[in-house]
Amino acid sequence: MSDVKNVSEKSLQSVLAPQITEKATMVADKFNQVAFKVAQNATKKDVNDAIEAMFKVEVAAVNLLNMNGKTKRAGRSFGKRSDWKKAYVSLKPGQEINFTGE
Repeated sequence: MSDVKNVSEKSLQSVLAPQITEKATMVADKFNQVAFKVAQNATKKDVNDAIEAMFKVEVAAVNLLNMNGKTKRAGRSFGKRSDWKKAYVSLKPGQEINFTGE
């Protein structure tokens, strides 16, 4: 039969976007990890299932971080950006996610 796992809708909606930054690129090259912006209510299992289903790769581990939104100032008033959650996904050796579409 096929290797398609039954992934819940919540799991698929937990991954919002990849983080393409200098730090994320360095971590990807050095530790074979990929950074993603995920939903605030996402769990490690949700992220793991979603990444494996979307990119057809094997995940070794998932680390979640709560990122505090920055405080910004416009004139005399202060504001705060929303807090968000980041996931570092460790891939098994030989696995790779390519965002360039090649």
